[in-house]
Order: sequence, then structure tokens, then C-alpha cells
Amino acid sequence: MFTGLVEEVGAIKSVQSKGEAMVISISANTVTQGMKLGDSVAVNGVCLTATQFDRSSFSVDVMPQTYRHTNLSQLRSGSKVNLERAMAADGRFGGHIVQGHVDGVGTITGVKQDQNAVVFEISPGKKSLFRYIIPKGSITVDGISLTVVRAEDPIFSVSIIPHTLAETVLAHKRQGDTVNLECDILGKYVEHLLAFGKGNNEGEPSETEDSSIGIDMPFLMKNGFA
Repeated sequence: MFTGLVEEVGAIKSVQSKGEAMVISISANTVTQGMKLGDSVAVNGVCLTATQFDRSSFSVDVMPQTYRHTNLSQLRSGSKVNLERAMAADGRFGGHIVQGHVDGVGTITGVKQDQNAVVFEISPGKKSLFRYIIPKGSITVDGISLTVVRAEDPIFSVSIIPHTLAETVLAHKRQGDTVNLECDILGKYVEHLLAFGKGNNEGEPSETEDSSIGIDMPFLMKNGFA
């Protein structure tokens, strides 16, 4: 689990590709401190596993599923990436719950100055994501925990303070660039729980659940929630 608070901006040392499989080597100084083989690191918001490391760099494997559904396929030698280690049990929770499981890729459609802030307008590639994107809600953009300012299909916007802009890859992003998006996990779980028992993945009634069961006040009282 991550918090969406970027620890440092790393640089891509090398990218080895074979079809839709990649091995990426990344220069870093902070996230390699205390690193162990198999540790999780969020790279532009994508949870990856450290397979090799030394004091100034580490390597990760990117499998085809990740290649197809994130913007990591666009990385080249010299590219800048946001890095965050998995949250320690005694860490301060400063962002929001981030899994590092990208829901889709968005395209930056506009970058505007708003006094001391910079507003990024983003269009998700999958319009279905808008059911999880709400004003004042949380969203992860390239691994950065941000607050949604406006959400009106086909665009949502986030407002970036100078510190976040200076300390993340957003300083290098321009109109037309892509970003990885992870919506707030709470909304996704609520949606799944409300739909559970109404049908399986093929749209047929579940064999193990009564499809008439729903969440209502008697149900909540019976199960100790009200």
C-alpha cells in the first residue's frame, strides 16, 4: 500500500524490451535506502517489484498486462519518474490509500496558471472512470495523491501547489502527455459490494447468492451497522 506522497523523482537508466515485456533500470537515492530484494516501489503510480538494486539504482520487471494498461511503455532512457516506497506500518498517512493498481491512462488536455497554483486538465482514456471521480475526492495521478477540483465528462482537473510541482514529474509534463490514473479505492469497493450477489461476471445470477439480497436499513441493522 502507498500514500501517494512521492519520495523522489528518479531517472530511467535503461529500458530493455522484448515484445510487451520490459526490464527497467532506474537511478534513485532515497527509495534504495534500506531496500530489500522483492520490495514494492510505485513507479509513476504503478506498483512494481525490485528485482535488483544497489545504492544508486534498482531494476523492475514490467509484465505485458502492466505494459498494456499504463504509460510505462512510453519510458525511455532519461525519462523522469515519480518514486514511492510501500508505506511502513509506523509511517504517517499524509495522502490517501493508494494500491499502485492503475485504472487507466489519461491525457493532459490543458495546463493553466491560477495565481500560485497550476491547474492540470486531464481526459481519462476510459470514460467509465468518471463514476469514481468526484469533486473534492481523491485521485492518484502518476502516483501523486491529489484532490479533484472539477469533474465534468470528458475532463477533470486538479490544482497543483508549487511544492508538488517542483518535487514531482508534473514539472516536466505538458499538454498531450499521458499520466497513470488510479481512482479512490473506497468508491470501487462500495460499488462492488452493492452489486455483489446480483450476478456473476457473465451477467447471470450467482449460484451461491440470493440475487434479491440488497443493502437496506433492515440488512444494516441485522448485521450491526445501524
